[in-house]
Amino acid sequence: MNVRSFETLTRGELDEWEAVRAGNPALDSPYFHPGFSAAVHASGRTVHVATGDGVFVPHHRDGRLLRPVGWPGADFQGPILAAGTPFQPLDLLGNGAGGYAFDHLVEQAPGFERWVVTRRPSPFLDVTGGLAGYLGRASKSGKDNMGQARRRAAKAGREHGEVRFEADSDDAEALARVIELKRAQYAATGAKDYFAEPGRVRLMEGLLKLRDPGFGGVLSTVHAGSRLLAAHFGLRSGGVLHWWFPVYDPEFARLSPGWILLRGLVEAAPELGISRIDLGRGEDEYKRRAKTGESVVCQGIVTRNPLRRAGVTALARARELARSGRFRRSR
Repeated sequence: MNVRSFETLTRGELDEWEAVRAGNPALDSPYFHPGFSAAVHASGRTVHVATGDGVFVPHHRDGRLLRPVGWPGADFQGPILAAGTPFQPLDLLGNGAGGYAFDHLVEQAPGFERWVVTRRPSPFLDVTGGLAGYLGRASKSGKDNMGQARRRAAKAGREHGEVRFEADSDDAEALARVIELKRAQYAATGAKDYFAEPGRVRLMEGLLKLRDPGFGGVLSTVHAGSRLLAAHFGLRSGGVLHWWFPVYDPEFARLSPGWILLRGLVEAAPELGISRIDLGRGEDEYKRRAKTGESVVCQGIVTRNPLRRAGVTALARARELARSGRFRRSR
């Protein structure tokens, strides 16, 4: 395959990329839109694209390792190609690249089966028909939590002032508050701070400014009076919204503001032209309660080096065992 920097792609090639993606239902996530690669590249992180006959694989070079575009913040990964097109992942290796590591590969990606180490569910909400449509498909716990969200929003209004939900805000200050709250959450839980790298903040800021109906960032907020209760920054492409960075003010935790926000988004789905909200990989309690279905994403590595593959496999399976143990204890 021919590997080039993203900015060298012609308008015709970008149009072909989007046409190929639009024709393959497995690639309807915003992460596969060329606009996502463009935004990542513009944020200062170089995006390379391996191209072939109707195939595009955007990625980063990390030493001798290739990573999917947007890693580690990309919740869906894989080659952009037409449905049914064969693909040989080893063709990605060359020019000193010793492996292509993935952790959210869509299960339908052709040719990757032998390289997959683990699989995880990636829940979603079918929000066709808005709140009424969702409630007709939701589990009992999903319905219960949506009902509780309505009552808690009313309580928030009584205690803190009028509750206002904005589905698609362009407020840069609200985005800065989302990042501030997310970084505080990382610090409190001991998780690695995604926003420690300034380029990732620039990425969010750039995505917020995109107002193209085909692709862009979506900032949704819930206020009570002058206070921000909860917010979410995600990606939108066509009828799919990807739930990416949800936050809430811990001071209002007893009101379950995250559910108030999610209810508002489900209710606003028809107005936004959204039919599905992807929640991303994981078995978090709220995802299990809210989901109406799930897809599968895969972790693994494409490599000719058996030692490298064995190391990745051992680490991934150890993490899977640890995660399974935590999940069982939490039930």
